[in-house]
Amino acid sequence: MDKTISRQIAEFAVHLKYDDLPGDVVHEAKRYLYDSIGCAYGGYHTKDVNILRDIYLGMGGKEEATLIGFGDRIPAVNATLVNSLMIRALDFNDIYWKEDPSHPSDLIPAALCVGEMVGASMKDVIVAIVLAYEFEQRICEFAVPGVRERKWHHATLTQFVSPIVAGKLLGLTVDQMVHAIGINGSHNHTIGCPTAGQLTMMKNTVDPMAVQSGVFAALMAQKGYSGTEAVFEGKEGLMDVFGPDWDVSKMTGGLGESYRILQCGMKAFPTEALTHTHLSATLNLVRGNNIAHTQIAEVTITTIARACDILFDPHKYRPESRETADHSLPYCIACVLVDHQITTQSFSEEKLADKRIWDVIDKIKGEASQEFEKMFPAKQPSKVVIKTTDGKEFSEYLDYPKGDPREPMTMDDLEAKFNGLSMGLLTDERQKEIKEKTFACETMSTAEFMKTLVV
Repeated sequence: MDKTISRQIAEFAVHLKYDDLPGDVVHEAKRYLYDSIGCAYGGYHTKDVNILRDIYLGMGGKEEATLIGFGDRIPAVNATLVNSLMIRALDFNDIYWKEDPSHPSDLIPAALCVGEMVGASMKDVIVAIVLAYEFEQRICEFAVPGVRERKWHHATLTQFVSPIVAGKLLGLTVDQMVHAIGINGSHNHTIGCPTAGQLTMMKNTVDPMAVQSGVFAALMAQKGYSGTEAVFEGKEGLMDVFGPDWDVSKMTGGLGESYRILQCGMKAFPTEALTHTHLSATLNLVRGNNIAHTQIAEVTITTIARACDILFDPHKYRPESRETADHSLPYCIACVLVDHQITTQSFSEEKLADKRIWDVIDKIKGEASQEFEKMFPAKQPSKVVIKTTDGKEFSEYLDYPKGDPREPMTMDDLEAKFNGLSMGLLTDERQKEIKEKTFACETMSTAEFMKTLVV
């Protein structure tokens, strides 16, 4: 009898060791850890993060894991949700988009929190982070077309990966890991509405919730709880319920021959991933030609059809919240036209009230291209045409944005992003210290590392 998908995954995860990892894979894991910690500092002051923190502080409980920045120590299951939301809150963390999108760094807190709880080394955490990226990215290639095209959210996929990350730090056996995947894969299917229409705090929260429940599932399996083994391919499992088609080789083929983390992308902008090529192209035009927002007559953005559906939804022309604004291509392009930049401050209440934004936003139009659709996801094409009031026309075409593995963020880019996100929380000295310790973290315990992150 052939082994189930879950068992093949579990065997690879349980047996993977730090010494098996190539040096470039370890270094890339540290780069994503550094980027994610910066994103967490960016989420420190957000309302949604602080609501959850207040709830869990009120609950109390065993001091097992540290909240990034805050320093509070609460149960690991609870800390996982808060830390994951901190990383996700500004929509500035990493991105992988093939048949489905995902943000693998949402899973890093499952490794950090469980690692701290069990007294693991940061070497163990790095292995778990590599597993997080490996299977989160593989599962994004698994469905053809992706579950996003079937109107489900990618948290539906994360539910299968988070117990692997937590289970690795808990030292689960292969059988226990199989059960953990089956437990969590039975109850976290997430409908697509958090990223459709008028967005709310749930847009950034559903994936962290799937990460949190994966930690709980791994703890259940450790205690002897059983879960469905054929949760992917069995009767009424994921593949049966969601319908055709599936590429099983993308989940289990060639494990250990190369590592998916080297194919992930980072975000140069704190916005929805499909906006990035368009933002890069528009920035090139307005900066390169010194175009002021008062000169704009019309802007046409040519993009893939699915991006038009997500980014030019009618709600996106009048966003009333940060969550809707950073998923609104018209709003983000308007910010670039007005400010010649896009930063976390582009979604502040002050900026949402900026009259200049609303003076240009209705001049921005979306145009779907079937030709571009055929190029995706190998490329993320964008064509931006700006017409000015004096009759001139400026055009820019790009295949992919800054942060894509083919146009990667440099260490200088990463440091500038980290320092911008942690400004006001950390001194220059502390920013430098955290960078140095992150890139030498394999010499530390998880508890020691987490202490260095406290503001």
